[in-house]
Amino acid sequence: MIYRYTIVYVADVAQTLAFYGAAFGFQTAFLHEGGDYGELLTGDTKLAFSSHALMRQIGKSVATTPPEKPSYELAFETDDVAAALTRALAAGAVLVTPVTAMPWGQTLAYVRTPEGTLVELCTKVG
Repeated sequence: MIYRYTIVYVADVAQTLAFYGAAFGFQTAFLHEGGDYGELLTGDTKLAFSSHALMRQIGKSVATTPPEKPSYELAFETDDVAAALTRALAAGAVLVTPVTAMPWGQTLAYVRTPEGTLVELCTKVG
């Protein structure tokens, strides 16, 4: 078994793909012609987005507003957290935690994306 992809439910898939490109440098791998499903080029494990409308259409009941205390986050590894944070903020992300050096040797920062997803920008541990 392999971990193939994560799907985040959003209001506007095309807008979300564009944000992730501007904020984090990911390229769109696929956007369905109807605009309700898309994927980013992120390596072996895909990051995908599906619209709330499509989920309703296929009978799934999903949250349409982000929770105050998220139950998950996405983590993007980089060699330069400060530069990644600057880029994300310029693209419209909201600062949650500034660049912080952790005692276990990792540097990180947190932002919230326009659709509400919590994103960790981090270096390798150690």
